[in-house]
Amino acid sequence: MKNHNRALSFELKHICRQSGARYGIVTTPHGSFETPVFMPVGTRATVKTMSSEELITIGAKIILGNTYHLYLRPGTEIMDHAGGLHAFMNWNLPILTDSGGFQVFSLAKLNDIKEEGVAFQSHIDGSSHFLSPEKSIAIQESLGSDIMMQLDECTPWPSDESYAKQSLERTTRWLERCINVWKYPEKQALFGIVQGGMYEHLRIQSAKEITAFDLPGYAISGLSVGEPADVMFRMLESVMPHMPTNK
Repeated sequence: MKNHNRALSFELKHICRQSGARYGIVTTPHGSFETPVFMPVGTRATVKTMSSEELITIGAKIILGNTYHLYLRPGTEIMDHAGGLHAFMNWNLPILTDSGGFQVFSLAKLNDIKEEGVAFQSHIDGSSHFLSPEKSIAIQESLGSDIMMQLDECTPWPSDESYAKQSLERTTRWLERCINVWKYPEKQALFGIVQGGMYEHLRIQSAKEITAFDLPGYAISGLSVGEPADVMFRMLESVMPHMPTNK
């Protein structure tokens, strides 16, 4: 079973009857990788202590770059001059970039979440910045990653039901804004993100809203943020039946 969606395709090879786990192959403009996959984190355009050649030697097929850190340092001007993140770090295989949202919420000295986006102070020097859905996509387009993530609001643990619902609905609206400024669907895939806190019915609501947008892929976020392991597993079990198996 194949699903081709512009910059990314996913070929589903097998679904485990016991767990529902999937084995498949994702193909991007910079190559393919099998899922599940171990994705080394190159926070600031480098995986600590390792060169690109060493990563290839150990079998890494895709790495993750952090939009928040790369935006603050070295910045989009230097990244544009270098020709994007692949050239900057001498890596010719796939790259996934996060939206910067989680780091804004967890690392910034101060942040103020509004419908327009998030105002925050850099954890490096205290300088003021503003990250909107549109700006997050613009930064990721400058980085040239194969897979971009929408800007979402990472619902903290614990959160009451009212806040979790408000947060997931804002994430849905932010996804629509990300899609509206997505310039290069033939070069970069955009993933939507499911939120909903630790409330099963809100997780299901978010999954239905996010997957209503026909995107190359989706992520489940807002987990492993301090909640007990059994709660995390319960959230996953509640939401997975509402996620497409062919993406």
